[in-house]
Amino acid sequence: MSQADILVVDDDPEIRQALQVRLKANGYDVNCAEDGAGAISEARKHTPDLIVLDLGLPVGDGFVVLDILKTNVDLSSIPVIVLSGRDRKANEERVLNAGARAFLQKPVETNEFLAVIRQALDEKRQKSGVVDDLDNRGNLRV
Repeated sequence: MSQADILVVDDDPEIRQALQVRLKANGYDVNCAEDGAGAISEARKHTPDLIVLDLGLPVGDGFVVLDILKTNVDLSSIPVIVLSGRDRKANEERVLNAGARAFLQKPVETNEFLAVIRQALDEKRQKSGVVDDLDNRGNLRV
């Protein structure tokens, strides 16, 4: 059983594959999309637990995708982590105001990337009332 289902949205196939490998190695199920339209389609089809979203996408950039996700009743509770090569100073505030949980700049260090994902998933579980009594190694917390 996976920790969570994650949708990775990036137009660069090498980045999609690298993120998919990192996430699967850490127990996540991963689906991918390469453009904005594919991101919305995959989100509607699979309702992932979290979305990793690039900003520079064809067929609807990341801001358009984020707006559609956050205004859709069925998708608005999905945490979105933006992972982009765009300038952090110019984009972070806009991304967070649009409803994303975090802005990470490419290239991102694996431990930082995974920590942000774990935190967003933990926050989602807490908001939904799901109590997680297991630590990150699967041991019961006391």
